[in-house]
Amino acid sequence: MDWKTVILTLSSTIVLILPCPAQSRPKIYISADMEGVAGVVTGEQLGPSGFEYQRFREFMTDEVLAAIEGARAGGAGEVLVSDSHGNGQNLLIERFPPDVQIVRAWPRPLGMMQGIDASFAGVICIGYHTGTTDLEGVRAHTMSSARLTDIRLNGVSMPELGINAAIAGEYGVPVVMVSGDDAIVAKAFSLLGPVEGATVKWAYGFHSARTLAPLAARQLIRQKAEEAVRQLAMFRPYRLGAPIQLEVQFKNYRASEILAYLSIVDRIDSHAIRFTGQGMTEISKFLQFLGHYEPGIAP
Repeated sequence: MDWKTVILTLSSTIVLILPCPAQSRPKIYISADMEGVAGVVTGEQLGPSGFEYQRFREFMTDEVLAAIEGARAGGAGEVLVSDSHGNGQNLLIERFPPDVQIVRAWPRPLGMMQGIDASFAGVICIGYHTGTTDLEGVRAHTMSSARLTDIRLNGVSMPELGINAAIAGEYGVPVVMVSGDDAIVAKAFSLLGPVEGATVKWAYGFHSARTLAPLAARQLIRQKAEEAVRQLAMFRPYRLGAPIQLEVQFKNYRASEILAYLSIVDRIDSHAIRFTGQGMTEISKFLQFLGHYEPGIAP
């Protein structure tokens, strides 16, 4: 068994060893994106139409499995994985341990953090990338590279990592580890503090990088996940005080014009809107609405 043990000293010569039930081990949430996976540099790796996508689904799955292995080596129990890239149907779920569950497809009220709650002890972010306002990073964007130029929470430009850390923080759960390129690991440190970071590639530009081989990346991710779970007590949730002001800037003007018809939305310039929520759950639902609603939606 891989149970932790509790050693009770009954006398100077008698020791009783009792197993700790699996339920007492910390629960870990893994949010998995793809742009930060080792080797990813262009759209050819990122979607079903790309000639390398099927191979890179394997590599993405391998990195998540390495994080699970490392977390469990560090003492984790239950693990929930969120497939959070593209259509949310990238991970090869038949390769996962039978006691691991996977969140798939869209829409979801909490987006890349669907399923998080206060019962989790930590969040691991695999394959992450920097935001649309960052000067460095492979495939840097926030939620939609085609539609958005900025997302701000209480006046601070946020990558997806920051938004997701704030959602987890509302439930009292800290981000404990991030993997991706050097730019997102540095961003994680500046935004969240000393989390564990697994740098699997070094950005040269939006579509170029120097990268670890997949095996080396998996080994590093496993190591960092184990170290993070062994040190859970040192991490702190990323909390934003309510009310929270969300500002979204669009590449084009018409979305901001039409959204301003809603009484809950203020148009703050020709391309940007502001929405105020009482917490990150409300903010997340609004962002999911922006990303997924369209006239004629069916079924």
